[in-house]
Amino acid sequence: MQRVNEKRGWIVTFAGLGVNLVLGILYAWGVISAALIDNLGWTATMTQIPYMLACVVFAMSMVPGGRLQDRIGPRIVIMASAILAGIGFTLAGLITTLPGLTVSFGLIFGLGMGMGYAAPTPAAVKWFSPVKRGLISGLVVSGFGLAPVYIAPLTTTLINRVGIHNTFFLMGAGFFVIIMALAQVIRNPPEGYAPREDSGASLSAPQRRTPVDMDWFQVLRTRQFYMLWTMFSLGTFAGLLLIGQLSKIGLEQAGITSGYILIAVYAIFNAAGRLLCGVISDRLGRMRTLMGMFAMQVAIYAVFVRLVTPGSLIFGVAVVGFTFGGMLALFPATCADYFGLKNFGVNYGMLITAWGAGGLIGPLLGGLVRDITGTYALSYTISAMVSVVGIILAVITRPPAEGDLVAEVAVGAEPVD
Repeated sequence: MQRVNEKRGWIVTFAGLGVNLVLGILYAWGVISAALIDNLGWTATMTQIPYMLACVVFAMSMVPGGRLQDRIGPRIVIMASAILAGIGFTLAGLITTLPGLTVSFGLIFGLGMGMGYAAPTPAAVKWFSPVKRGLISGLVVSGFGLAPVYIAPLTTTLINRVGIHNTFFLMGAGFFVIIMALAQVIRNPPEGYAPREDSGASLSAPQRRTPVDMDWFQVLRTRQFYMLWTMFSLGTFAGLLLIGQLSKIGLEQAGITSGYILIAVYAIFNAAGRLLCGVISDRLGRMRTLMGMFAMQVAIYAVFVRLVTPGSLIFGVAVVGFTFGGMLALFPATCADYFGLKNFGVNYGMLITAWGAGGLIGPLLGGLVRDITGTYALSYTISAMVSVVGIILAVITRPPAEGDLVAEVAVGAEPVD
């Protein structure tokens, strides 16, 4: 029976990856934004408003989406996501104006993304032992990062052949069908299910602790939640600032005329970061791995303005994609390590609101800096500075002491996990 359960866990994991492959069109917004500028005369700042709202709504809807996942299971939540995605893109095709896209893409599709993203990762993680937590989280969320590899060229081709309005119609129909089908195989494990322990596997300190299943109110009373939230928002600020305007950055900074090249590079390394950092953190610990990610961001953003050749800019984008993707795998695993699995859906939903904060500030700042100064240079400097703060927080963040619900840190705890 154990083998059957584990097999089902892998089915859930890869179905969740598939859902995120569809919802990851958010990371291909650079192609859509370039078309809005070139074909419809939008400014850079205007193109970031629907994207910015989608990021915020996506993050905020993770809280009710995660809570529903914990209560009624992931299937119905993901089915609701399919319906919202279809409606959002259909309306986007009908009303391709700033107010229209702000509501259809930013609000409705953003809500669909949040509901769809909230359910697969908690469901998949619950099927496996703690030693695989980083790996499973990385696999499920890697779909979101890898999506632009196919969505960016598909979107570009559709826009060139049938126009931006019909592109929204076709993608909405496709998203609805695929997500609805995948939802049917995503389930939480049965009551009382206990995953097999992996023999010979080593666990980091938080994984070795006896898990404490905190509810959302208890989580909000811990200092660790706010430290993780701040790190998450700082890490996503830089990544979302870049990806939302990647096509224009490539053209203006290094003369790369095909925005898809940079988007594809970003997507591939984003997915690689989610997978590799999840596995690495299972061995080295979450905070040590996060320190490495932030340090890489500091180094690359410090020189990003000087990456003015296609080869150098591609390298820089690859580094940013890898670090940003890595963080998206590390924070759900850390949330499960620190606060337990019973209420993982709603707890991670609260934590990922930090992603929305980064999505609100990063893209808007990037657009404003470009419109005011003519370049993105100041944005890179700010991104490097916030990454330094991320390193400091990763150094001082410790897991909650067992039974700690009032933000007290364990006496004598290790400085990193």
